[in-house]
Amino acid sequence: MRQEQERASDEVSEIAPNVLRMQLPVWIPGLGHVNCYALVDDRGAALVDPGLPGTSTWDALVGRLSQAGLAPRDIHTVVVTHSHPDHFGGAARLARESGAQVVAHRAFAFGPFHARHHHPEASAEDVSAHAQAVENQRLHPPRRVDGLWATLRRVSTPAPWKAPGERPTLRRRLMGVGLRLFGRGRFFPEVTRHVEHGDSLQLAGREWFALHTPGHTADHICLHDPDTGVLLSGDHVLPSITPHIGGLAEGRDPLKSFFYSLDRIGEIRDVERVLPAHGHPFGDLAGRAEAIKRHHVERLEEVRKIAREIGPADVEQFMQRLFRRRSWGDMAESETYAHLEHLRLGGQAVAHRKPGGRLIYEL
Repeated sequence: MRQEQERASDEVSEIAPNVLRMQLPVWIPGLGHVNCYALVDDRGAALVDPGLPGTSTWDALVGRLSQAGLAPRDIHTVVVTHSHPDHFGGAARLARESGAQVVAHRAFAFGPFHARHHHPEASAEDVSAHAQAVENQRLHPPRRVDGLWATLRRVSTPAPWKAPGERPTLRRRLMGVGLRLFGRGRFFPEVTRHVEHGDSLQLAGREWFALHTPGHTADHICLHDPDTGVLLSGDHVLPSITPHIGGLAEGRDPLKSFFYSLDRIGEIRDVERVLPAHGHPFGDLAGRAEAIKRHHVERLEEVRKIAREIGPADVEQFMQRLFRRRSWGDMAESETYAHLEHLRLGGQAVAHRKPGGRLIYEL
């Protein structure tokens, strides 16, 4: 099992000057915890990515804060690295209980508030591998997870690579309803301070800089502290798994944006320690960013090879050759579509739609 899939520990540890790591439980395919970081100063603390909505995560967060001598009322700022529920879920309640300002990128949006679709955290391969490990170990997640499973699926409109008339499954339509109901609830935070690339924030008694790193989502940010060489990387760079880069993300070519963001983040030379949203702190930011990019470059070459072998084909046909059977499904199709669109937009492939049917790609 990968380190990002380990169950949340209740230990609170200082992993950088005035920076506390608190692992919060999540019940999301491919993941076992989310790292919430408390950046402590003389005013109290800022929290980065305060976990999923719901009472179980809230109780865990309050318990971790108590170990550090803090309470929700001491939180003056909540920083959200990107618009996935395991990162923003606790922000709205913290804002209500302590008056904390909520900081996120200007493009921050979720589900029915902006994007037509919502997509998962980890890649399809990592999710399926985790599911197999859970099954093998009989570590089944709770049946009831505060109604959150519905927020992790896209709404019911057909995916762009499907035929316009293809009707989503009943299960997917029900999940879409759950997403819309979730959006109307009290969990989506009001962002009171929008940041863009290069903006500075005073956290933990020193200056941090927001770095816009789109790809996994259009609104993803990292936080860099040049004084201590610390980078809060969110989901942009994870220690052992690859974040989901799907074709349903905002933006014309999410994979191209991800490549660009990985290159820029890898150029930062004064980073000694990377604090990811999942998994353990690590070094060698440039090496890890390059390894993640290399994975996708190899995947693109695999798509080209498949295209040469099978000729014109739809996304599902490519997906079935690109992924092992255990990974087949919506996530794998979305990742396949992102890679095919990257090739098309780069002039290496063409696409056309069958009359009233699916998109067909060929080199």
